[in-house]
Amino acid sequence: MVNTSMLSLFKLEKELAKLSAEERLHQRHLIIAPLVEAFFEWVKTKKDAVSAKSETGKGFTYCLNQEKYLREFLTNGNVPMDNSATEGTIRGFCIGRKNWRLIDTVAGAKSSAILYSIAETVKANDLKPYEYFEFLLGEIPKYMNEKSLDFLQDLLPWSPKLPAKCHKSKTIKE
Repeated sequence: MVNTSMLSLFKLEKELAKLSAEERLHQRHLIIAPLVEAFFEWVKTKKDAVSAKSETGKGFTYCLNQEKYLREFLTNGNVPMDNSATEGTIRGFCIGRKNWRLIDTVAGAKSSAILYSIAETVKANDLKPYEYFEFLLGEIPKYMNEKSLDFLQDLLPWSPKLPAKCHKSKTIKE
């Protein structure tokens, strides 16, 4: 019964995604909050029926210990119900970390952090990472003797002066 309610909760939340944050919050209070309340009541009644050391018991304990945070999406229409988007964003980083064991110096770690930050910013700006880095590696050497760093403004991922080949879509965003 709760499993069906949880599926319903995710389905309802998906339908609310197209609404404004204010309307989404209002609908969450009307429709989703009662389901969340029923879920936590169910967990509280079933908690003692299972071993605290079992996976189910650990899940119940986690839910009850994190209840305040698990309900946070009911207080703000901009807060997502789950963290799937965040997990998807950092997945590549987590998978790649085993490959980075070769980076065994502070300078190497700083360089990697800078490159990773640029790559994620490039993705967030709907650019093609490979083409963008290729563009940077071709452009930056042209300015090696410059004392001013003003040229960097035109190379940033949100610059309207980037070549079309760096953009995922044909239209350049301004």
